[in-house]
Amino acid sequence: MKIKDIKAIEILDSRGNPTLRTFITLDDGTNVSSSVPSGASTGSHEAVELRDNDLKRYQGLGVLKAVNNVNEVIAKKLLNLKLDELDKLDKLMLDLDGTPNRSRLGANAILSVSQALIKALAMSQKKPLWQFINEYYFQGEKPFMPKIMFNVVNGGKHANWNFDIQEFIIIPSRQLASESIKVGSEIYHSIQKNLKEKKLSILVGDEGGFSPALKSNEEVFQLIIESAKNIGYENGRDFKLGIDAAASEFFKEGKYVLKKDSKEITGEELIKYYLSLADKYGVYSFEDVFQEDDWENWSKFTAILTGVEGGGNPIQDPSELIIGDDLFCTNTNRMKTGFEKKSANAAIIKPNQIGTIKETVEAIKLAKQYGWAVAVSHRSGETEDSFIADLAYAAGADFLKTGSLSRSERLAKYNRLIEIENNL
Repeated sequence: MKIKDIKAIEILDSRGNPTLRTFITLDDGTNVSSSVPSGASTGSHEAVELRDNDLKRYQGLGVLKAVNNVNEVIAKKLLNLKLDELDKLDKLMLDLDGTPNRSRLGANAILSVSQALIKALAMSQKKPLWQFINEYYFQGEKPFMPKIMFNVVNGGKHANWNFDIQEFIIIPSRQLASESIKVGSEIYHSIQKNLKEKKLSILVGDEGGFSPALKSNEEVFQLIIESAKNIGYENGRDFKLGIDAAASEFFKEGKYVLKKDSKEITGEELIKYYLSLADKYGVYSFEDVFQEDDWENWSKFTAILTGVEGGGNPIQDPSELIIGDDLFCTNTNRMKTGFEKKSANAAIIKPNQIGTIKETVEAIKLAKQYGWAVAVSHRSGETEDSFIADLAYAAGADFLKTGSLSRSERLAKYNRLIEIENNL
């Protein structure tokens, strides 16, 4: 098969901001499209998401430059090429860009094509997307259903800073997607009922989690545990708790500035706080708990929490997860540094942090080589595209993290897992 046509358009993501959708047509008539998301609390080491910076359109957030780069630069290079070796096509785009951070063409432009190429070849071969990804990139390694991380309460930059912690997460113990989603949905609705009874807001943040005006981070844990218990679910048995602190967002001049409590604390004090959460509430998963270049405190925390002298590598089936997101940015060079410094035992994987699926797969494989847990993740500005659900299953990822139990751009991924579970 050859690539007959490539066309990108500007669409809107779940926050109403512009992003890209790219359509690819093959010479056998196959036609697919793929859309890319956008982050709010983005790591400084992420690949560049190209924006127009034209204040006359979308407050400068338009992506017509990226659209044009697909239609005029990438398309001219890829049209009429055989769609057989996807890695080579990804490399062609990276060479076209020629920068270390995708700043010329934009990671959003490159990824929209990279994902669409995979969809096109899978459809042309009449294979489910997950099966094609598994066979092509993971050589038929047995796929399995990831456990799901549901963000049920939003804070930080995702909810106008009602809490310093950006995400409060539940991870159901069930492996089957349909069962895990049932547990998550029932707890979510119990939280909603609880908030109504307390006469608190049930409005949701960017990722579909509630954002009530509670007095502290600890009140959120109490709300979740109480709401789950009201319908027969026990913390530690039926689900585990997690956080995404997004600590880079509240790090300033060497201190962690907690707006909710109006105080500044050191990394050492923040470690003690996180350890108290693990002890008091059984918090299991700690994501982005320090600033993205605060390697020293990442390593200290990992060593203490895992009880592994000198750090946390490698750890299979850990009792706690210390997850790097902004720390790694799906970048294998930063992951190598993290391994050397023993700074984490798990990695968030976000394709748009790096720019191509080729590089995304390399990051997944490296994390597995290190014995780290892998969590494939969405972004706060999402689309209805469910690509990452197929990717997580195909890669045998440990977790899929794609928001709460509301908003269709989140549920599209969870519903796709249910389809995969049912061989659809």
